[in-house]
Amino acid sequence: MELNANFDDRIVINTRNNHWVPSPVKGIERNMLDRLGAEFARATSVVRYAPGSSFTPHEHPLGEEFLVLSGVFSDEQGTYPEGTYVRNPPGSTHHAFSDQGCEIFVKVRQFDRADANRVVIDTKQVAFRQGLVPGLQVLPLHEFGTEHVALVRWAPGTRFQPHTHWGGEEIFVIEGVFSDEHGDYPAGTWIRSPHMSVHNPFSNPGCLIYVKVGHLTDCPRQNEL
Repeated sequence: MELNANFDDRIVINTRNNHWVPSPVKGIERNMLDRLGAEFARATSVVRYAPGSSFTPHEHPLGEEFLVLSGVFSDEQGTYPEGTYVRNPPGSTHHAFSDQGCEIFVKVRQFDRADANRVVIDTKQVAFRQGLVPGLQVLPLHEFGTEHVALVRWAPGTRFQPHTHWGGEEIFVIEGVFSDEHGDYPAGTWIRSPHMSVHNPFSNPGCLIYVKVGHLTDCPRQNEL
């Protein structure tokens, strides 16, 4: 299966208007954003667990990264409430479930094999740092090689300078409305911008976004599909 698999394309999806697809496990649905492969795929999705649902034990050969958007996600290693960011490294296994139900933004099979550290951060319990411009606060979550992951909080009326993203940029809007010269992106919107893309971002009402940069240079190009 190929979905938004040309990483030279700019993609914008409002997941709240996108359709949900049942997974092979009852009570678990996927809001698919990009995918390259069948059931075991390089994929980015929002995944919804109904209360009491449980995924079969499974391995992540090339890692798993997720952010809990709502509810509480669990596995045999712990319980992760809303706002928790987790990275399970290549070769890790777990038995995922949710007693009360949850939604998670999740990326699988996208790690460098040498990126071997497990990361768990309750972002609601950690202080943000001052960003590069007034009104911008940043919470770094992970970096490896050229890849950098963070949460970024924009105060109302904050504007950033125009800039180029070497290695591309991926954004998921968690709260509020994020904007640039191309449009306005409410909570639930996923944006993937390709290598060397340029934009001039701002937020009039304020927002909180997940941001990953520098990770799209090794993705398939159009002539490889």
